[in-house]
Formats: sequence, C-alpha cells, structure tokens
Amino acid sequence: MLRPLPRTHAPLGPEGAEILRLITQRRFPVRLTVHANGRRRYGYWLPFDPATGRGGCYVALPTGECDALHAAGRIVLGDPLVDPAKTTYPVQAAARTTATGRGDATPRSETPGRSEGIRRSGAMDSGIFRHALTA
Repeated sequence: MLRPLPRTHAPLGPEGAEILRLITQRRFPVRLTVHANGRRRYGYWLPFDPATGRGGCYVALPTGECDALHAAGRIVLGDPLVDPAKTTYPVQAAARTTATGRGDATPRSETPGRSEGIRRSGAMDSGIFRHALTA
C-alpha cells in the first residue's frame, strides 16, 4: 500500500470534508480507476435501497477534490487491480499520526458480506463495480 509522507494538514473545505468522511466510514468502498487513456475517476457503488427506492448506481466523487486529498496525504491508495483497459485502486483514509509521530490506525468497521481473503488481497466483490465504469 502506498503511504504518504507525514506533513501538516491544511484545513478542509466542506466538499473535501464530506469526501473524507465517506472514505473514513467505509460503508461503501471507494475506488480510484485510472483508465488506459489517463482519465481518473474516484467513486463507489451505491446498492439499491428498497425503503427509499434509491441506489443501484455508480456514484462518482469530484476528481479534483480527491486528488487534492491524496496529494495532501489524507487518503492513500491500496494495491492495484490491473486489467488491459484500466487500473483500479482501493482508497482509504491515511493513518492518523500521534504526537510521537507514529501512525495510529483509525478503527474501521468491517464491510458486510466480504470474506477475510478478499479484504487482504485488495480484490473487489464481483458486484461492486459490475456496471461501474462503462461510461
């Protein structure tokens, strides 16, 4: 996993804070997809919610804000999943640093329905990006 160098963090704007909250919660795994032509897209799969009638779609996040969070060291990219047309990286919030300078991993909730082997390998569930990046 790529780790950023420790640095002081500039204050986040409202959009950056919301994106960081989504990534930190890990309710829906966020991915960065880099297409063969160089286009970058951050996003996640939003499952269908029968109670609200919403979901069942791919949700893209603002690329500029996400790239700024990555450049500032607030998010890190995991091991890539490579195919001929694109490379997909899992996105996680960077580990917090304590006063001693050592990383302190932020507690994260487990993603329901994912086995230990899949989490460790960085591979995606078959349904997460089923329709995600066809546009």
